[in-house]
Amino acid sequence: MKILSRTEETILLAVRALEPEAYGLAIGAHLKKVTGKSWSVGSIYIPLERLEQRGLLASHEGESSPQRGGRSKRFFKLSLKGLEALMEAKRLQDALWAAVAKKGFSLG
Repeated sequence: MKILSRTEETILLAVRALEPEAYGLAIGAHLKKVTGKSWSVGSIYIPLERLEQRGLLASHEGESSPQRGGRSKRFFKLSLKGLEALMEAKRLQDALWAAVAKKGFSLG
């Protein structure tokens, strides 16, 4: 399995945290709250598209609404493959941090 980039991992985690209400604007707001930085539309939607193409996410269109000018929201959900990719990313991070912890956190 291909290793997730930090952005891909972050977006997958945001989708999982927001399910079943994970759509672009909500994902951006969640990421801003957690990271303290604004995320552009492209920095969210481009990885969402790529993750869906790789089979890590699935999406569906919600109902259209007058508040959105008749447009519908596109909701995202982790697939089993996406959940497995997140679990592998966590396993990898845990292993890397465990190796660092053995050395301690001093600069010397």
